[in-house]
Amino acid sequence: MLAHKLKADGLLMLTALIWGAAFVAQRIGMEHVGPFTFNGVRFALGALALQPLIWKMQQTRTREGGGSGIATGRLVRGGLLAGCVLFAGAALQQVGIVHTTAGKAGFITGLYVVMVPLFGLALGHRAGAGTWMGAMAAAAGLYFLSVNEDFSIAYGDVLELIGAVFWAGHVLLIGKLSPGMDGTDAVKLAAAQFVVCSALSLGAGAIMEPITLAGISSAAVPILYGGLMSVGVAYTLQVVAQRDADPAHAAIILSLEAVFAAVAGYFVLGEVLGLRALVGCGLMLGGMLLSQLKP
Repeated sequence: MLAHKLKADGLLMLTALIWGAAFVAQRIGMEHVGPFTFNGVRFALGALALQPLIWKMQQTRTREGGGSGIATGRLVRGGLLAGCVLFAGAALQQVGIVHTTAGKAGFITGLYVVMVPLFGLALGHRAGAGTWMGAMAAAAGLYFLSVNEDFSIAYGDVLELIGAVFWAGHVLLIGKLSPGMDGTDAVKLAAAQFVVCSALSLGAGAIMEPITLAGISSAAVPILYGGLMSVGVAYTLQVVAQRDADPAHAAIILSLEAVFAAVAGYFVLGEVLGLRALVGCGLMLGGMLLSQLKP
């Protein structure tokens, strides 16, 4: 049993590393294509990457006599709704990352884990002391990280913060949609929302950006990383790992995504955070952990 938990923790750590490094890939990709084009192609690749997993899980369910799962109509409706919210969060994140650093984008996006229990109050959820302490620590961290001495805040940071609101809403929405789903249906829902997000992104890109094969070809490596690794591989690793992982361990390890984003930004892009920003990052990470460990 211990060996399974250690293996699960290792897979979750790899997931957080892949997701953290994806912020660097997203920033590099902006040198060649627009943000909507980047998201459109990478989420299409992500949906395709999940098809082998869906096929394998479907075969296992059929072999074990697990039934046909939830109704197709419910999956379609859920995919449409979740895909629209995902599109909003991903678009704000991708546009924002053009105007801020990968490390700051990772930490500000990570605030969704603090927002989720706070927004849950509107749905009748209860919030403990850890939630409020985490929210205050995260708010103080955001001030140190993003608010300048003249009390201004960078445009990119504002977009990332609004995006975090949509990421939090997405988590709550998935929580409402997923009851009654088994693992196969959950992955089908993920793929459906990726298809919707891709379609909306490509539609917005066609209107607002020049979409060229040359640009997509030049951004092929970051797009492939964002689509296949960040969406396809990392999501699969998360699904596999969380079957054996302790929930508290999973929450802590996945929060390290923001740390990996800052580290990857430093080594790949040469992004350096000053002392004030590092203090802010520390407070925000502490707030994320508090909100999850003592919800």
